[in-house]
Amino acid sequence: MQTMQLSKFYPILPSSEWVSRLVPLGIKTVQIRIKEQPEDEIARQISEAIDVCGVHDCQLIINDYWDIALKAGASHIHIGQEDLAALTAEDLEQIREAGISLGISTHSTMELYTAIAFEPGYIALGPIWETTLKKMKWQPQGLDKIQAWKTMCSKPLVAIGGITLERAPSVFERGADSIAVVSDIIMNDNPEQRVSQWLELGQTA
Repeated sequence: MQTMQLSKFYPILPSSEWVSRLVPLGIKTVQIRIKEQPEDEIARQISEAIDVCGVHDCQLIINDYWDIALKAGASHIHIGQEDLAALTAEDLEQIREAGISLGISTHSTMELYTAIAFEPGYIALGPIWETTLKKMKWQPQGLDKIQAWKTMCSKPLVAIGGITLERAPSVFERGADSIAVVSDIIMNDNPEQRVSQWLELGQTA
């Protein structure tokens, strides 16, 4: 299985266009999360993102589309609990045989233990704060949950949800190994400048 080396700063970007735009700035871990596109377009964007990240020595994580990611030669995927539950024994065998590492979303203690059983490369905890990016059935987890979960699992812990550059130091102080960032980048007036600020913070966290 491929080994994940998570950066402190871990942006989640909505398209290969965003990956091509921001990865050359020095990002070393990135996730591409494509929504509501035809399968051939998803495959094209995943392939393009793999190429860009290969040129810039950036670790690419594909959200959800494990079968397309596998065909494209990806090394890492991220999967939510519902999609995790939908995986068949045959699916899991294909993923293991391909050596693809998993990142898994979690929102409760039960989901944490479910994720641990799959021996993931990392576990994502969220939302830490309320997020307006997508509707969540889970209440904000808060900073104390980060600290608690660090004592419950040995896997790298990625904090996600409502985290801004200004809130980041308190997240790292509680023990998060990495911070996944979405809206603080893609909804910023100057995403390139914001990425540079995050990269600078990541060097000192």
